[in-house]
Amino acid sequence: MPGALGFSAARQTPEPAALNVPLFRSLIQRMQDDARRVVLDLGPARPETVAMFGQCRCRLEIADLADGLDALNAIADPGELQAACAALLPPRRAESTDVVLCWDLLNYLERPALRTLMDQISHRLAPDALAHALIVYSTPRMPARPACIAPDAELRLHVSPATAEEKPAPRYSPDELSRLMPGYAVERAMLLKNGMQEFLFRR
Repeated sequence: MPGALGFSAARQTPEPAALNVPLFRSLIQRMQDDARRVVLDLGPARPETVAMFGQCRCRLEIADLADGLDALNAIADPGELQAACAALLPPRRAESTDVVLCWDLLNYLERPALRTLMDQISHRLAPDALAHALIVYSTPRMPARPACIAPDAELRLHVSPATAEEKPAPRYSPDELSRLMPGYAVERAMLLKNGMQEFLFRR
C-alpha cells in the first residue's frame, strides 16, 4: 500500500506524485493581485517556487531548514532552542511576513522544536498572515527525510520523496497543532487523496 508521500512500503525506488492541493492553490490565487507581500519559504530554494512567486508582487525569503531539523530536535534547553530557531531564520527586516510555506517540514519536528520554531516565526508575522503545511495523518509511517516539493503551473505540488527509508510519523492532529501553535488558528483543513492533511493557519 502506498505510503503518505507516494512510495511503497517495500522501499522501492521513490516515485514522484502530483498532488491537488486546494488550500495551497487558494493561497497562491489570493496573491495574484497588486498587493505587495513577504513570503517565508521554510524549505530550500527551488526554481519552480522562485518562478511562481516571480509572477507576484512579493519578496521571497528562503530559510532552507530541512537539514537543521534534527539539530533542533536534539536541543533540550528552552533558551538554547529558542536561540537556535531564531538563528536558522532569515534576518528580520522592516516588512512583516505575510505568508509562510511549511511544506511537510512540521512532521519532522518534535513537539518542543515545533512549538518554538513556529513561535519564533510568529514574531515576524503581519496581522492575518497565513501559513500552509502538509501533515502526515492517515499513515503511521513517513519518509525518513522531508520530501522535495515543487509547484507546477496548475498549482499542484509535485512531491518526490528524498529517500525510500521510513520512520514513524507523529500524525499531529488539528487539536494538537492548535496546542503546539497557540499564536495560530486553523483557518481550513482538508484530507488529501494521499492521506496527508492540508492546513491553512491564520496568525
